[in-house]
Amino acid sequence: MRNNERSAGEISAAKQKNVDDWLPITSSRNAKWWYSAFHNVTAMVGAGVLSLPYAMSNLGWGPGVTLMIMSWIITLYTLWQMVEMHEIIPGKRLDRYHELGQAAFGEKLGLWIIVPQQLIVEVGVDIVYMVTGGQSLQKVHELLCSDCKDIKTTYWIMIFASVHFVISHLPNFNSMSVISVAAAVMSLSYSTIAWGATVHKGVRPDVDYSSRASTTPGNVFNFLNALGDVAFAYAGHNVVLEIQATIPSTPEVPSKVPMWRGVVVAYIIVAICYFPVAFLGYWMFGNSVDDNILMTLEKPVWLIAIANLFVVVHVIGSYQIFAMPVFDMLETVLVKKMNFDPSFKLRFITRSLYVGKSHALLTRYSYSIHLSDLFLALDCAAVTMFIAICIPFFGGLLGFFGGFAFAPTTYFLPCIIWLTLKKPKKFSLSWIINWFCIIVGVMLTVLAPIGGLRTIIVSAKTYKFFS
Repeated sequence: MRNNERSAGEISAAKQKNVDDWLPITSSRNAKWWYSAFHNVTAMVGAGVLSLPYAMSNLGWGPGVTLMIMSWIITLYTLWQMVEMHEIIPGKRLDRYHELGQAAFGEKLGLWIIVPQQLIVEVGVDIVYMVTGGQSLQKVHELLCSDCKDIKTTYWIMIFASVHFVISHLPNFNSMSVISVAAAVMSLSYSTIAWGATVHKGVRPDVDYSSRASTTPGNVFNFLNALGDVAFAYAGHNVVLEIQATIPSTPEVPSKVPMWRGVVVAYIIVAICYFPVAFLGYWMFGNSVDDNILMTLEKPVWLIAIANLFVVVHVIGSYQIFAMPVFDMLETVLVKKMNFDPSFKLRFITRSLYVGKSHALLTRYSYSIHLSDLFLALDCAAVTMFIAICIPFFGGLLGFFGGFAFAPTTYFLPCIIWLTLKKPKKFSLSWIINWFCIIVGVMLTVLAPIGGLRTIIVSAKTYKFFS
């Protein structure tokens, strides 16, 4: 009897190991510390940096500089907390954000607290990057072929999405390391071009640092939207544990050591990218800057075209960084909960559905998968391309998602988990710092979505669908 029980246990453990070896987050644990650096740069420095001068124009010099620097410090602190808590339970690695939530709040409550927020962030980022990639391609076309016939933004988004139907099938983070390195280099490059071209252009003769809107309510809503823009710029926390899961860990050298080294390098690069773009962009253009500074810069044409191409390469990598944990969630549900066999076919259909086009795939492969079960499992995954085509409002999307989901998962959820698991002494320095971060994060969560939603509504009044 004992042998049978042992045999059954061994079979179950072997099956679990096979599944873990197939899932994207846990399938490869041979990453180096520099993988952490460029993955975090790719995740952090994205479309958000291009909106920072616009955010500054809505915040003004005092609040803008304060919020930018304070956000950099707070998010570095909360990122350090997450890296430290990856192996807070002896003998166990918390490879996913929701696993950390479960350790703090319990199996069910932890899932309900973390998963919806994390999915909103990751799917939201991918929607924004669909918009950014399409608009950047469109800008390149306009700059290099001014006499050519205009092509709808919708088509450019579809062109950008087509790339992801191929690279979305890379199995895990380590398999996309080359793409991530290229994306990280591109982010530093186009950020440098953005502030370099801005300085070259010089301060506009008619530069104006007054409020953008002509009414008090307009200024208030713009201010709130700008809070979300800044929060959106610091989104890497939603994938940090998943990135750390790819790094080997031993008692002598736990994974937090190389991970933190990579995070520090990444955050130095973040500062190099963010602060010059935000401050110089606002200084030179004032309140006339667009919500994407590359749209404001038009000359030299060749340089701005290159910068927009760099943006395209970068958001291709960033899209995949944020999509990988979503793929992991979907494939976990399908394999562990719905008992599908791990296979390339299952992965191909799941990821293609997420990117946006499913009809042809489902028609072809429906004979082997129950569609009702598949749609049930995929219900939480937005069709990112379709949503991006419907609401391509860059500034409003940043503000809304930045406040609604990014602020909780970045600014204060790590602090709440830290207080729950570490239990620092009341009114100690750690306790005070964490509660300060929680208060700031909650304020961003409540206020920023109001401004972002209002910006989307205002933009929608003059928008023609599928234009």
